[in-house]
Amino acid sequence: MHPAEDIRGTRGSSLEGKKIVLAITGSIAAVECVKLARELIRQGADVFGVMTEKAQEIVGAYSIEFATGNPVVTDITGKVEHVEMCGDLSGHADLVLVAPATANTIGKMVHGIDDTPVTTFLTTAVGTGIPVLVVPAMHKTMYDHPVVRNNIEKAKRELGVRFVAPILEERKAKMAGVEEIVENVIRVLGKGELTGKKVLIITGATREPLDDMRFLSNRATGRTGIELGRAAYRMGADVLILSGSNVCGIPDHLPFRTFSSTDDLLSMVEGLGRDWGGPDMAFFSAGISDYSPEVSTGKLPSGQERMTISMSRTPKVIERFRSLFPDSFLVGFKAESVSDENELIKRAYERMGEVGMDLVVANDLSDVSEDKNTIMLITPQKEVFRAEGKKEHIAQFIIERSLSLSGNGKQR
Repeated sequence: MHPAEDIRGTRGSSLEGKKIVLAITGSIAAVECVKLARELIRQGADVFGVMTEKAQEIVGAYSIEFATGNPVVTDITGKVEHVEMCGDLSGHADLVLVAPATANTIGKMVHGIDDTPVTTFLTTAVGTGIPVLVVPAMHKTMYDHPVVRNNIEKAKRELGVRFVAPILEERKAKMAGVEEIVENVIRVLGKGELTGKKVLIITGATREPLDDMRFLSNRATGRTGIELGRAAYRMGADVLILSGSNVCGIPDHLPFRTFSSTDDLLSMVEGLGRDWGGPDMAFFSAGISDYSPEVSTGKLPSGQERMTISMSRTPKVIERFRSLFPDSFLVGFKAESVSDENELIKRAYERMGEVGMDLVVANDLSDVSEDKNTIMLITPQKEVFRAEGKKEHIAQFIIERSLSLSGNGKQR
């Protein structure tokens, strides 16, 4: 057994049973392909490498064979490898992933030129109707060339090819990160349960200003919200994250807007219908302050033994959301410090009724850690669904259960 089998499915089963051709062209970003192949395998995929001659000058074919556990195609032989893998035959590949893709290869793909193993695979795959996902990598001046841009748009429009946008920095159009590429592969090959749906995630902590220097906040990190966004994206959703300014690590492929205070967040929510439209599903996982202090001008003196701060209630953003978007499937989050599970369920259920939520995610604060959670999902019919595990698994569970319930009509 090849050592690649030791890692198969260790991070999930989203690509289990999927056969992926990893087509590598002559960009320096090819050095990332060993890691990319391994991450695809960790999601359950069977990966087969195909390389151009120039790609082999950057990363060796043996390296890709080690990474994938399969022989690498570096030339088309009498075995007609392109037909075997991408022809109209049983057992053909489920996806051709071109990563990295040079301007040269993109141009050849669009014009049906197949003078390398990679372009021959692409011509065959497009003719067969196998999905193609392209990850460009080149200098930004090349990426900005009008013919290159036209080739990309033509590939999308006429060939149905999908693209993962590059990272534009340091005068480069760098290949997207491995995590983003893998999530796009899952999105393409998945069932697409949320395709065409808008999913709003509100996450992180609000910051209520105390003076010109200080603010009051909470310990919400935004990790759960990020994982909810990733899960929804993998299932095909159009995702938007409204994120507290404390949140770090939002993936590049997830659009987000940053808020600071509760008033900032309220303004964003009130503007959604105008600049994004009404969400089909909304997840309020943020730690939103219930009270805001009276703001002092300048910086409060630090020499006082005691200080009294006047607080006033903040607007209930989730209630305003419900009034603006009555048809959205609304999921609220309720974190409490209670030792009695029944009391937690009772409080969550009461809050659900007050707001008109379709589902509440409830948890005891004592069961929360940096990476793991124990949660309960509570429906208006008082059904309780429990889950425990890493945040990414919890998020997937929440999204899938929400989809199941929303598919059966409004719950309240």
